[in-house]
Amino acid sequence: MAITQLPDALLVRRYIDGDETALSTLVKRHESKIFGFIYSKVLDRDISDDIFQDTFIKVIKTLKSNSYNEEGKFLPWVMRIAHNLIIDHFRKTKKMPMYRETEEFSIFSIMSDNSPNIENRIITDQVEKDLIKLLKELPDDQREVVEMRIYQDLSFKEISESTGVSINTALGRMRYALINLRRIIDKNQIILTN
Repeated sequence: MAITQLPDALLVRRYIDGDETALSTLVKRHESKIFGFIYSKVLDRDISDDIFQDTFIKVIKTLKSNSYNEEGKFLPWVMRIAHNLIIDHFRKTKKMPMYRETEEFSIFSIMSDNSPNIENRIITDQVEKDLIKLLKELPDDQREVVEMRIYQDLSFKEISESTGVSINTALGRMRYALINLRRIIDKNQIILTN
C-alpha cells in the first residue's frame, strides 16, 4: 500500500518511529482544510500562514515528545491546536476581548464560521441560555459528562479518566443525559433552533 493511502493513525505512528515522509503526507492530506479553517477566522493570508506553521511546529513537538494520545483522531486534534493558536493571536493583537470560559459563555460562540446578523446572535444566545438551564436539571453525574463532552471537547476515554469511572459508565451517563434532556424539552415544549 502506498504511503499516501495509509490511515492517519498509521502515518502518525510511522512519523514517531522516524519516517519524516509520513508527516509530509499528513500535512498534504489535511493542509487545505486546516489552512481554510485558520483563514476563515483571521481573514489574512500572512497571519494564516504563520498560524498554520505554528500549528505544525506544535504538532511536531507533541509527536516527538511522545505525548500524543488522540486515538486516531489526528485531524480534530490538529484543528484544536490551530483553534487555540487563533485565540492566542487575537489576544496578542487585542482584537478580541479577553474572555474566560464560563458556564454561561463558550469561546466557540464568538469563533463560529459565519458572522451572524444581530437577530441570529440573539437567537443563538437564547439557545445557549436555554441549554444551560436544561443542563442544570440533569443529575450531577450526567451533567458533568455532557459538559466535558460538549464544552471541553473531551473523548469518552478522557472523561472516564477524569471522573474515575469506566468508559461504559461515561457512555451510559451521556445516553441517560440525552434521554433526560429530550424528556425535559418535550415536557416544557422548548424549541432549540437557530
